[in-house]
Amino acid sequence: MSFITENKYTFCGVVAILLWSSVAALIRDLSELFSPIAGAAMMYSISAIFLMCVMGVPKVKDFPMRYLLIGGALFVTYEICLALSLGMATDRHQAMEMSIINYLWPALTILLSVLLSPKKVNLLVYPSILIAFAGVAWCIAGDQGISLDILLHNIADNPITYLMAFSAAFIWAFYCVITKRISNGKNAIVLFFAATAITLWIKFFFSNEPSIHFTLPSSLTLIIAGISIGTSYALWNQAVIGGNIILLGTLSYFTPVFSTLFASVYLSLTLSGSFWQGVALVTLGSLICFIVTREKPDTNTKQTSNI
Repeated sequence: MSFITENKYTFCGVVAILLWSSVAALIRDLSELFSPIAGAAMMYSISAIFLMCVMGVPKVKDFPMRYLLIGGALFVTYEICLALSLGMATDRHQAMEMSIINYLWPALTILLSVLLSPKKVNLLVYPSILIAFAGVAWCIAGDQGISLDILLHNIADNPITYLMAFSAAFIWAFYCVITKRISNGKNAIVLFFAATAITLWIKFFFSNEPSIHFTLPSSLTLIIAGISIGTSYALWNQAVIGGNIILLGTLSYFTPVFSTLFASVYLSLTLSGSFWQGVALVTLGSLICFIVTREKPDTNTKQTSNI
């Protein structure tokens, strides 16, 4: 892959990261306007339709079956875990905790990338991962200070949502790493979004959630959310296929900060100093990961591989 081509894919990832900053707040808003499952199902349906209009209707036979099965399963599972963890949080503040837990994935992506690389691993990767996890613990514990009892007590308040949020972070990191290896340069994001929407609708029809009622403001929010999230994932899927995944994983450390800023304004949240400190630690952990894993220019070769 040429240097220019890789930079093009990497740029797609940067734009996706900026759009991604609105995801947590929009999903939470939709869950309140409709319900957790219905809001997510409608959002992914609009995203899938939008992507079909922009990218065309894909043909299953055009994609490697291994990519469709493995990549699709990971994508659908991640999206459901993320959307429902945000939507089923007890309040908006806890939804922000779910968002920060999800943003462990950049550091985890780098960790998986270096572990799968034949190159020597810098041991500083591991403490940087711990810093990111410490940041999440700081956000969950709040002003009470970090202790195992406090963490367990807060998590016990809504254990399913915390489990889904942590699962989402690991699943997406694995998806980012494995997609580049099994996609053969193909992009099945439209199929993945459609599969996510269908799965959520099936879950909705078997749930006890109330019927759906539309208003003009809720409909506008739904359309904006669907198009924004669809665009971000389309760009990111291109990025992980041909971009510098370690660099993008690290650039995404900006996302927790931007996402928290956006959500605090959009959802009218007042976040404590300890919460912002936790966000900073998650960001710092990802940044250190990048610093200790970035490759030095090789004067003997014109192109190197990051994974």
